[in-house]
Amino acid sequence: MFVGLDIGTSSVKAILLGEDQSLVASATAELTVQRPHPGWSEQDPDSWWRACEAVLDALKAQAPRELAAVKGIGLSGHMHGATLLNGDGVPLRPCILWNDGRSGKQCAELEAAEPAFLTLGGNRVMPGFTAPKLQWVRENEPEIFAKTAMVLLPKDYVRFKLTGDYVGDMSDSAGTLWLDVAKRDWSDQLLAATGLTRQHMPRLVEGSDTSGTVKSDLCARWGFDQAPAVAGGGGDNAASACGVGAVDPGSAFVSLGTSGVLFVTNDRFSPNVESAVHAFCHAIPETWHQMGVILSATDSLNWLASRLKKSPEDLTGELRTIKAPASVSFMPYLGGERTPHNDVDIRAGFFGIGHETDDAALTHAVMDGVAFALKDCLDALSVAGTKVERVLAVGGGSRSRTWLEIIASVLDVPVDVPVDGDFGASLGAARLGQAAALGTTDGVFAKPALKASIDPLPTLTDPYAEAYGRWRKLYPALKQAGF
Repeated sequence: MFVGLDIGTSSVKAILLGEDQSLVASATAELTVQRPHPGWSEQDPDSWWRACEAVLDALKAQAPRELAAVKGIGLSGHMHGATLLNGDGVPLRPCILWNDGRSGKQCAELEAAEPAFLTLGGNRVMPGFTAPKLQWVRENEPEIFAKTAMVLLPKDYVRFKLTGDYVGDMSDSAGTLWLDVAKRDWSDQLLAATGLTRQHMPRLVEGSDTSGTVKSDLCARWGFDQAPAVAGGGGDNAASACGVGAVDPGSAFVSLGTSGVLFVTNDRFSPNVESAVHAFCHAIPETWHQMGVILSATDSLNWLASRLKKSPEDLTGELRTIKAPASVSFMPYLGGERTPHNDVDIRAGFFGIGHETDDAALTHAVMDGVAFALKDCLDALSVAGTKVERVLAVGGGSRSRTWLEIIASVLDVPVDVPVDGDFGASLGAARLGQAAALGTTDGVFAKPALKASIDPLPTLTDPYAEAYGRWRKLYPALKQAGF
């Protein structure tokens, strides 16, 4: 038996897998995000651990005998979050999350002062990454910075609570901007740029390797027969790739979660900083990946649903058949954007609203806008020489067939839908836990069964290509106008 824990932004998900990777049980605990100032996004690190306790308690209630037989636990989590601990392992402040935009000034200064962020780190210095967050703390909360003994990413704080060890994996750590991504090791040069050393960083392991074992008191609490191995795990997108079998070079998936991701596996470190493509280590040894990332995917739909006092499911349910692109345009930049703009200041907007515009038209515009932003990501990857022939779909948004039909037609590639697509990251985490417990990756990362394959709709590909061309003109026009 194996457990996968996915520390998401809005919830913690846990699944219990059998030896054949069949789903035995699952549980979810909700999380909240605090936004004390415009552009800020924070969470209490201990809320992740309380949520993990809740979902593991739920697994025990559902399947106590099976949970007792667990041999390995894998972790995945939202990337880049700056979790600062004192010498006793106690959080010094709320975690600054991946979608926090306060460090724009520090990004520009760090990139100018240390060009190696673009070469060794392989990525533009963006407010979402961890390094500029620490520089912001260094400048604005010097008393907190001085007390910081350890910097962990969200899932690695959960690991610390599970095992008592400070350990990170390659894929998640690549998103800090302190990793020499090609060498898969911390860079003293990049750490020094933000006033840190290796002593502030956790030990590194590959995602499929063992990072430690569950503490004895927790083994007693959940009734484990033996202390399960805890895998290195991965950042949420690398773990999702493991969940859908996207571990071979050229394999790709699209994630419709709070953020949106177009992910392609590579056999080498392949940065493309000009188009704000992310180039990270994969959770599998000797493997890397590229990502185009948009900050507000289902977050855009959730925002609209909250304003219209409806559920996202109700809104998408009103769009059973798409006959043409939306008559209204939407820019999904609620908290800025990463690929390809690297623009923390740009904001979302509707364009073309008329007296006739109703809830369905606004919903359609949001879904189109997210699909167009993913097309931006595809174009950025294409500039880097990466060819995408088909994608798998994961994340909560993949439950909407209508949305996937739009995305397939906009990207002009087939979209495959795995069974249980919403558990991509937790499934990948469980598989990494299995690899760690067995000591091998052989046969662990097979592609899951598909429940559907959605081809681009011939009647929509050309109209959407034209609509995308019009949509692309909005961003430069807004920037020229000073927005």
